[in-house]
Amino acid sequence: MEESDIEEASQALIEAANDRDPMVQEQVRKSMLTLGKRKPDRVLPIFQNYLLKHPKLPVAHRVAVLQTIELILLSRIDEIGCLRVKSIVSLASDEMTRSKEVVPDWQQAASNILVAVGNKHMGDIMEEMLSKFQPGVLPHFFVVQTLARLAHSNVYGMVPFLSAILTTMLPMLGMAKQDNMKWVFSFALSRFSESIVEYLANLDKAPDPTVSKATFSGEIYAAYDILFCNWLQSRESKVRLTVTEALGAMTLLMARDKLEEQLPKLIPALLNLYKKTPDHYIISKSLCQVLDAAASTDGRLLRALADSLLLTLHQQVSLPVDYNSPGTVKNHNEILRCFSILADTFPDRLVIFVLQRLENGGERNRVGSLAVLRHLVNTSSSIMDTKKGLIVTSLRLPLLDTSNKVKKKVVQVISAIAHHGYLELEGGDMLLRFMMLHCALPDACHQGRSLSDQEEVTNEALRNICEKTLHLLATTVGRMEDVLWPALLRYLTPVQYADATVPLCSSLVLLGNRKRVTGDPGYIVDFTKQDSLPSPYSIMVRLWVNASYPFRSRGRGAPSLRLLAILAPNTSTKFSIYIYSPSLQHPKGSRVCETPPGTTLTPVCLCVGLPESTVDTLNRRTWEQSLLKLLSKTLVAVMDAGWCCRLVSEMSLYLPTYNGSLDEKSFLYKCMGVTLQRCCDSGVVKEQLRIILATACHSEAIEREGVAKGIGLCASNHLDDTLAKLDDFARSDAFRKASGILGLLKDKNDGDVEKMKSTLILSYGYIALHAPEDKVLGRIDSQILRNISKHFSTKVLGMKVETKDLTLKISLLQSVGLIAQAIGACVRRQNYLFARKQELVGGLMDIIKAEPADVLVTSVRHLAMTACASLVNLDPALTETETCGVLQTCLNSVLGLPPLEVVDRGEEDESLDLQQRQGLYAETFSALEDLLGRLLSRNLTPDGLQSIFKHLEVWMGSELDHGRERAVRTATLVLDSYLHNLAVRQKTTTFHNIGALLGRLVPRCTDRCSAVSWAAGEGLRILLRIQLRYEGFPPEHRDAAVDNLPTLYEGLRNPDPAALCQTCSHLAEAFSRRLTPQQVGPLILVLTEGLRDPQPSCCLVSGVFLNTLLMHRGGRLQDLVPEIMGALHLGLQAISEDQVKTAVAHSILTLASQHLQVVIDTLISYPLPYDSSTCDMWMALGGHSALAGHIVETFTERLVAMVPYTEKRDPALRMGATKVATVQPLAVTCALREIMMNGQIEAAVTEQFPRLFVALLVRMGSSVGVQLPKDICTGATRPEKRPSGKVLGAFDVCGMALEAMQILLVRAQLDEVLKTLDLQEGWAKMKEPQQFIDGIALLANAMATHAGPRLPAIIQHLYPTLTSIYECQRTTATAFLSELLNHRVATEMMMTDSLMKSMIARLADPCGAVRMLAIRGLGNIATGSPEKVIKYAMELLAALSSGMEESDDPSKRIALEAMSGLSKVLLHLNKNAVRMLLVYILMKIKPFLESEYDTVRCAAVLLLGNLSKFGSGEPVFRDQIHNVLMSLLLHLSDPSPDVVKACKLTLQECVPLLGSKLIATMFQNHLYEDRNLHYGEFINDLMKYIIQDFPGMLNFYHTTILQFFKSTWTQVRASAAMFTGFLLGNLPREFYPHMNIGNIINGLIQLLGDPDPTVRAKAAEAMGHFRHFHPASGSGSLKELDVSA
Repeated sequence: MEESDIEEASQALIEAANDRDPMVQEQVRKSMLTLGKRKPDRVLPIFQNYLLKHPKLPVAHRVAVLQTIELILLSRIDEIGCLRVKSIVSLASDEMTRSKEVVPDWQQAASNILVAVGNKHMGDIMEEMLSKFQPGVLPHFFVVQTLARLAHSNVYGMVPFLSAILTTMLPMLGMAKQDNMKWVFSFALSRFSESIVEYLANLDKAPDPTVSKATFSGEIYAAYDILFCNWLQSRESKVRLTVTEALGAMTLLMARDKLEEQLPKLIPALLNLYKKTPDHYIISKSLCQVLDAAASTDGRLLRALADSLLLTLHQQVSLPVDYNSPGTVKNHNEILRCFSILADTFPDRLVIFVLQRLENGGERNRVGSLAVLRHLVNTSSSIMDTKKGLIVTSLRLPLLDTSNKVKKKVVQVISAIAHHGYLELEGGDMLLRFMMLHCALPDACHQGRSLSDQEEVTNEALRNICEKTLHLLATTVGRMEDVLWPALLRYLTPVQYADATVPLCSSLVLLGNRKRVTGDPGYIVDFTKQDSLPSPYSIMVRLWVNASYPFRSRGRGAPSLRLLAILAPNTSTKFSIYIYSPSLQHPKGSRVCETPPGTTLTPVCLCVGLPESTVDTLNRRTWEQSLLKLLSKTLVAVMDAGWCCRLVSEMSLYLPTYNGSLDEKSFLYKCMGVTLQRCCDSGVVKEQLRIILATACHSEAIEREGVAKGIGLCASNHLDDTLAKLDDFARSDAFRKASGILGLLKDKNDGDVEKMKSTLILSYGYIALHAPEDKVLGRIDSQILRNISKHFSTKVLGMKVETKDLTLKISLLQSVGLIAQAIGACVRRQNYLFARKQELVGGLMDIIKAEPADVLVTSVRHLAMTACASLVNLDPALTETETCGVLQTCLNSVLGLPPLEVVDRGEEDESLDLQQRQGLYAETFSALEDLLGRLLSRNLTPDGLQSIFKHLEVWMGSELDHGRERAVRTATLVLDSYLHNLAVRQKTTTFHNIGALLGRLVPRCTDRCSAVSWAAGEGLRILLRIQLRYEGFPPEHRDAAVDNLPTLYEGLRNPDPAALCQTCSHLAEAFSRRLTPQQVGPLILVLTEGLRDPQPSCCLVSGVFLNTLLMHRGGRLQDLVPEIMGALHLGLQAISEDQVKTAVAHSILTLASQHLQVVIDTLISYPLPYDSSTCDMWMALGGHSALAGHIVETFTERLVAMVPYTEKRDPALRMGATKVATVQPLAVTCALREIMMNGQIEAAVTEQFPRLFVALLVRMGSSVGVQLPKDICTGATRPEKRPSGKVLGAFDVCGMALEAMQILLVRAQLDEVLKTLDLQEGWAKMKEPQQFIDGIALLANAMATHAGPRLPAIIQHLYPTLTSIYECQRTTATAFLSELLNHRVATEMMMTDSLMKSMIARLADPCGAVRMLAIRGLGNIATGSPEKVIKYAMELLAALSSGMEESDDPSKRIALEAMSGLSKVLLHLNKNAVRMLLVYILMKIKPFLESEYDTVRCAAVLLLGNLSKFGSGEPVFRDQIHNVLMSLLLHLSDPSPDVVKACKLTLQECVPLLGSKLIATMFQNHLYEDRNLHYGEFINDLMKYIIQDFPGMLNFYHTTILQFFKSTWTQVRASAAMFTGFLLGNLPREFYPHMNIGNIINGLIQLLGDPDPTVRAKAAEAMGHFRHFHPASGSGSLKELDVSA
């Protein structure tokens, strides 16, 4: 490459460096940098000259060039000669100082060059810089800045010059008037001082170790004086900050006497700057340096300034720290460093100041003081050790602060001082109490507001910090072990620490375990000597209650139980033995609360599975029972009556502490009940019962229940004492105020007495449940029920008045249910007649009736039905009337409730949320189902079943979905209960009412509500299984018909009407086989009513069932046929739903088939489109085989003979005409479509399939793009009943023909053809004029694949259409026949010869589409009949080659088919057959390689590859490959993926003919069809082989590539640029004289101006690959070329 070439290329790159696209800019700069790195001595002069020749270059452009020079220098500074360095330094200096105004980007880029050179050539730089830095003349801004940066980047090279520079600079300081100059001088002095300090700190590495601080102290002080006295007061804040920074660094170099002289003035000045400048970090950094320097002087100076220093520093340390802003964080750290320096100077004064600010300041001051205190404790521990007591005492006031920020800092201080033994001093317990109190902080509510203060500390964050600190102290600070144990125990019982249970227990467990394992005697706590600790009984009660709700307070259950195990030795020796017995290990894998038999329950055992459970998954009842069982076994294990009495006494004392958590209080009552069971002292039992009843809050339901359960548990061992105590309480003063009429007239607030009565009533129920079985029956009537009745009603003036209090009513219902359960458990072992059963049942029904029918907000219904269900099983049995009343009352009360989604409009205090409503509804319906099951079990007969069903029938036909769903679901559950409890003892017993039951459920099988339909289907299955039981089969008998019913039910959910009807028919058949004539009659009568069901689907099912039953069982029901037929006929006229009408019409036509007469002309004359009734009738006609065959034959003849359309020209249109369909063939097509809908027409269709197929095929071709006549409504839709395929939508000409063809294929049992076209969207293509030919080809392809034997007859009927007068019909026939040649079936059926002749004949057709299809058909012969190719080789080659010369082919479709056909034909020919036309074809291919159509390019490339096998040994072919090689390589980046694949295949086939094994191997290894090609790397490697193997072609190649610089495709132009770059980048020097480098560079320069940024970037990249810049001086050998890379 000549010097002029490289200069031209570099200059072009330089000019493009300011491209408008960032990507291009980046690539241009990379190429410039690459060229510069390769030959910096050649490229740098070009850059310099360009800048010198273009003084007015835009700044951004100039900056880009300068930055490139800088990067070259940074990487190649060692290779650049001194003269070039000096010239570059001179250029950069000139660029930097040319403009007296400051232009930051430009001058900074020039300055960067000087700094880069300064790392190696400091002498040259300083020579240039000092020439610009003359005494008496104010230097340029960037000269000073550059000197400062040089001092920072090259300390050892710069410091020797600083003395002279400072001497020169001092006079200049007085000349600086502008702020920017003051700033830059200050910046330089700061950097100079820092570099000197670094130099002096590393004198062992310095080149001149004689340098000392005294060398510079004079100049530094002089500069200091100017900066401090004059510039520090500047109005510009940036100048002040820079001056401040410089002053701090300069003080480290000042002489001691000067420093002492200046400190009294400097420190106040710096402190004053805090008020003037918002950015405090620089000030703090400078102040810290000043203090550091001052620390080496006499401390008196700092002590004199102590007040102002401490005050200002404290203000700074108290500022909020924004951790998202590094400046505030660094400022805070610098201030803390200042405090550390001052602590060494006057520690006492500092500590007193901080503690005073801690006591007297506000939030911010306290936060700052605590931060300083924590820092000093951690960093100056030796100084602070003497002040421990003072510090602990001073923390009292901050502990009372309400700010969470202060509290957080306090906790951090506690953590710090704990490590140094502060908490062991007096007052340490105060700090510990503070931390525990904040471990129990509740979550704060942040809803609706955001935390504007970034330092805001939420309750959650503060609590988390306290918990972590407590854990840290318990685990890592060894000296805290004796401080925390047992002191932490005092926080277990107070209520205010309840939410701190988890961290508290966890820490105690860690401490206790450690002491127990190490055998520390302190593990056993002597509670008698620890007055501040609670009693062990209180601790045990608290932990036991904590465990009752294990997931409260962030999961307190497991830690409480573990602590209970740890503290066992401190509670009782026997308890300890019980807890730690080796035999009590909980087996791994057992779930929570499920203890295997034989395993003793322990606290550790209960903890095992808790982590795997959640609040939702934990079974509350089972967990609570496990805890109570554990407590009971614990009491048994202890076996100490006195211990039990003390424990229960402690429990009673503890009750008031749970007034804020009633559910926990309720559990504590139960624990008291369990404990009282083990108390032997009757006096203690009575006293505790009195306390429970007297202190309980009876107005709370959960507390009432806890009291009642506790009393019931106590009664299990103390029945008489418990009943006596309840009587005493009822006679106490608490009840007297409610006696008499005046009591009833008192205000509603006196209802507390009613609540106490509720507690007593409920207690009697639990007493009955838990009392010993041998005692309870005798007390039921005499005491329990009598007292319940007395408390529930009150006598006023001799009249019995029942209360309306809801609480009392609910307690009564619960108590009655519990009593019934107790009686039921007892009567299993002894006979008992409950005389008051009917009375109680009647009362329960009255309570249910009194409930509002339209709302459910209480549990009254479910409790009443639950109690009633328990009473039903007791003797004596209910009468039929009583049973009927119970059923009617309960069903009406429950089934009529509104849906769950409907909001209840109850009283305000009765409103429930959704979860509560869901639970209430579930309980109510569960209670109803249980009651019905128990009623049925008392009368397990068909009549008993019918008695329940007759109450459900009304609701099963309800218009409300939820009513039907509940009724049918309930009916199914009743039937299931009947089946499982049925015991057939007599064979003569029959299920006489099964027909009526089936008739009610059958219509519901297709109910619009899916839940109803599913339940109805399940009910039918159960009914048939019941029938099997009555037929004598055992319960385990399996019947195939019954077992298959669920499968049939799936068909009921099928939206296809045919499938639905078929399923219903199968179901009806299954039922009819199981029913006797006496059972069929009622079924038919009930099904007749089903036709009038409001839901059409239910009507349809009823109709299908009727039709099937009549077909199979109607012979013996002749008297019902006329009535049923009349009903079906009327249904066809009245029913509006199409599906129901079709089902009814089918029934009518089936029964009337012997009298059916079809009048074709009448139906044809009906207006189009046909309505639903007409369609139904046409379809029905298809059920008669003979008549259907006659209709099909007639319609086929009419379609062939009729005119398909007429052409109407619109005068407004200059060209073309509109095709309008004629009515008669359209009507025939519609009729064929409807008649073929009947599946019974298959025989007729099969017989006439070829003619009918051709007729519809031609009709399809004649219908594309044809409009409907104006007298036909185009917007009407028709019922879609196609058995397969896609719905085509509204009525239109082509769509009707397509649907008829689809149905024909189905009837001809060619479903695979239909499915294939559906998958390939063939029907949609046939409907579009532009894709119709492709759709016909898909149809022919499917027919050839799946209907080969039918094709000969079809072809014979289709040949006449090839000469039709209608162009559309000729096109349709040619498209179908040409595709058949693509399949082997043409040869197998011996149709190839005739089809080929017909295709050759069509080559002269005036229609271009027909000629194109004929060419396609000839090419398809190679695929379908390859053995025929050689026979017709000359005819095929001539015909296909002529297609490449087609003149009337604007879109090149004929040429495309010709090339594709040639590619297929060539695969089956030998070299001799092709030799004559080889050159001719090759010459015709080349123009198509650059075609604008992707498919044409692809076909041309593939054809070239297929010709390769005929080119071996042919020089002409090899030359042609060289001609197109570059084109193929460039099209590897073609925008079309198909063209890229074709190029890969063709290159693999053709390149081996060129004779290069290296290139052929490379193509085989890299050009994978299914893998992406890294084009750049591939071309780079390829060029090395091309240069080696084809050196003579290089000039031709690069000339060819230059032609592609103007390619239409962006990708190709970009690839051409890359190709050129890699060619020149790998080209040896000796080849450069033979290359037209100038043209290449000119081409690339033109591409740098390409409109596409990708092309410009690639052109720039190509220029970066240039390697050689002048011709070689000697010759070289290609063999020596290294191509291994």
